[in-house]
Amino acid sequence: MSVVNHIRKIREEKKIPQKEMAQALDVSRQTMTAIEKGKYNPSLELSLKIAAYFDMPFDEIFYLEGKK
Repeated sequence: MSVVNHIRKIREEKKIPQKEMAQALDVSRQTMTAIEKGKYNPSLELSLKIAAYFDMPFDEIFYLEGKK
């Protein structure tokens, strides 16, 4: 199974520029691009920071493919 995320969809719905989010999370824009495209899975710490940044439950952002 692979981890899937809705980061890009949520970020765009909230009209947050990728660069702004990357700066707030102290990662590069390239890292955010890779995470949004599913080419890189963030660490647990970064995943929790993303959930806190969006003020959303973790499992509304990330899930295992085939589970939803």
